[in-house]
Amino acid sequence: MHEPDPVFRTGEGPGRRGSHAGVREDRGTAGPQRLRHGIFILSIILNSFFVLVEAGVGFWQNSLSLLSDAGHNLSDVFSLLLVLIAFRLAKVQRNERFTYGYRKSTILISLLNAVILLVAVGAIVIESIHKFSKPVDVNGIAVSWTAGVGILINGATALLLMRGQKNDLNVRGAFLHMAADTLVSVGVVISGIVIHYTGWTIIDPIVSLAIAAVILVSTWELLSDSLRLAVDGIPEGIDLQEIEQLLAKEEHVKGTHHIHVWAISTTETALTAHVVVDDLTHWPEVTENLKHTLSEHGISHATLEPETPDSHCHDPEC
Repeated sequence: MHEPDPVFRTGEGPGRRGSHAGVREDRGTAGPQRLRHGIFILSIILNSFFVLVEAGVGFWQNSLSLLSDAGHNLSDVFSLLLVLIAFRLAKVQRNERFTYGYRKSTILISLLNAVILLVAVGAIVIESIHKFSKPVDVNGIAVSWTAGVGILINGATALLLMRGQKNDLNVRGAFLHMAADTLVSVGVVISGIVIHYTGWTIIDPIVSLAIAAVILVSTWELLSDSLRLAVDGIPEGIDLQEIEQLLAKEEHVKGTHHIHVWAISTTETALTAHVVVDDLTHWPEVTENLKHTLSEHGISHATLEPETPDSHCHDPEC
């Protein structure tokens, strides 16, 4: 498992093991977090500007593919804003009613992002079907030039987000938005060229349907991952059998059971387990070593309950 990029890491990373206190922005991560926020703010400004340009040209030239892409880009702007909100919520400290703060809300925001994309797909498909029955003339050159600008803006944004998309589901969602938009803009450029040289305006709704398909494919994994984390499924990249083997390899450990792994946020994973040791006098050393091992494998919150071979667990899940 990889070490999270500090620029895109939120909350408590693996290096800050054993802490159950509220999330704090320490001196070591304050600079990278400001850089991360700056990247998202710049991305929001660039894409907001492009939405206005693309929508204006789309209305002017009656281009459904441009309007579809503008609508998708607008959803991207909202998604980027939601990710910024998620970053902020992840730093809210714990209180009497929310002992983990609001970090779980980052998963809900990721799920909301996926739903927004699905709604955009539905709207594009409906309008594309309508355009098949009532095609309109489109200025292919205007469409191509506008989409060409989109390739530059969406591509640049995707490159900015690429660095942290493996460490945070919300950042990955934003990256997928922008990467899909870049491919979509390429398709719109091709559409404009075909319309200009052939006059085949039916290509406009065809490209729009292709746009919808690209968005749907890029959204499916985000949606499934978000749903899994929302119902406390094991996060991607965590192998339960591997975790069990790591616990069992520790000296003085005779067995483990009642293991539960779930996501606290899109970047933090928790574990609880019953650990059977040969002698409780070794427990301080064992728990310290196990928490360190787990932190190196992406689990930053570990709660371990010691047992002896003579102990009896009365929980039905034991």
